[in-house]
Amino acid sequence: MQDLANIIDAFATRAVRYVKEVTERRVFPSQEAIDRLAMLDIPLPDDPLDPVQVISLLDKIGAPATVGSSGSRYFGFVIGGSLPAALGANLLAAVWDQNAVLAVSSPIAAAIEAVASKWLLSVLGLPQDSGVGFVTGATMANFTGLAAARRSVLLKAGWDVEQEGLFGAPPITVVVGEEVHASLVKALGMLGLGRERVLRVGVDQQGRMRADRLPAIQGPAIVCLQAGNVNTGAFDPVAEICEKVGQADNVWVHVDGAFGLWAAASPGRAHLTRGVDQADSWATDAHKWLNVPYDSGIVVVRDPRQLVGAMSTSAAYLMESEDRQPSHLVPEMSRRVRGFEVWAALYSLGRQGLAGLIEMNCRQAARFAEKLSSAGYAVLNEVVLNQVMVSFGDAAVTERVIQRIQAEGTCWCGGTVWQGKKAMRISVSSWRTTDADVDMSLAAMLRIAAEERHGKP
Repeated sequence: MQDLANIIDAFATRAVRYVKEVTERRVFPSQEAIDRLAMLDIPLPDDPLDPVQVISLLDKIGAPATVGSSGSRYFGFVIGGSLPAALGANLLAAVWDQNAVLAVSSPIAAAIEAVASKWLLSVLGLPQDSGVGFVTGATMANFTGLAAARRSVLLKAGWDVEQEGLFGAPPITVVVGEEVHASLVKALGMLGLGRERVLRVGVDQQGRMRADRLPAIQGPAIVCLQAGNVNTGAFDPVAEICEKVGQADNVWVHVDGAFGLWAAASPGRAHLTRGVDQADSWATDAHKWLNVPYDSGIVVVRDPRQLVGAMSTSAAYLMESEDRQPSHLVPEMSRRVRGFEVWAALYSLGRQGLAGLIEMNCRQAARFAEKLSSAGYAVLNEVVLNQVMVSFGDAAVTERVIQRIQAEGTCWCGGTVWQGKKAMRISVSSWRTTDADVDMSLAAMLRIAAEERHGKP
């Protein structure tokens, strides 16, 4: 036990230092720190080593080479930080080391995820009797929701896909928007529904699916909509499309809302999600706007029977009961308890805290857009949520500005191409980001962009 105590002490000291320094250091690691990772590429030792020595080496070489995405000035992707309560729950979960396969393998896992599920459905404004599963991220959440969709539409067509597979099954029409996210397309491929055999519907200048271009659909069919475009933050007109496809028989509507669904938790942004509750399944991430540690995705299915039917298995030794069984709601059997961090984050924030976090980040995104636009740079999207796209001129100039901002280290933003135009994307989703962080980042952006505008290195 003394050895374990030493390990925990060694870890705690290093963890506290890292959390403190991540807001003070450069956001992306230096090339020197990246090069030093080669020091970990050593022969596997023959003899055991002191665990404290192992932790010490990993921290010494690894910590400087991490991306400061848990800090306050990382805007490259929609990556949240780790709320203190969620981080604490994550560490406690590691100590408890529970297997969330069944209620009998971990009563606390089943209980905490049941409570977190109710809270999630409430803050997201989704049907309260829906089935909820805790997965790795939006890719698996999309996969799981679409697996339930596949089961449902094929059952109505007289085919049991879990028993018979897809060989000889009735074809399923899958509809997506032109701006569908890659994670959903990947999920379609894994499900055997095909990445290319989808019907793609045109979008407007903000990436919203155009309901007037939706073709006539006959079931079995799955319509995939988006709540929060990864570039613009825009939402498909879910209510209008649900009403339109609701007139057809055997059509399932799935919503990919990796970060956008969280707008429902904020009174000032909830209007963006109008009609989302009319869909049949939803996918979102907790490690984005709920700010829990990686990895944490969530799938919600209106009809829990379809979710359980697609995900469950039967084996006598599993000692199943009538209680909620976590493994019946997700692809994995053995897994960690992701519900701990979700429960802790929601409990620590409360409704007002969660709404405040979302509004704060949206306000900060608007400030980025305002200052960049005022300086004469083109903001390419309507800033309705937490996403900003800006062009600093032609593609070459914009690329140079992005590269210099990334190398300078004050903040980190990524590049994107929006409807043929090169842009820098700013994603604001961390609880740590302050207005001072925004101003510091803006100062670096504007200085570098001005130097490139005037041809200075």
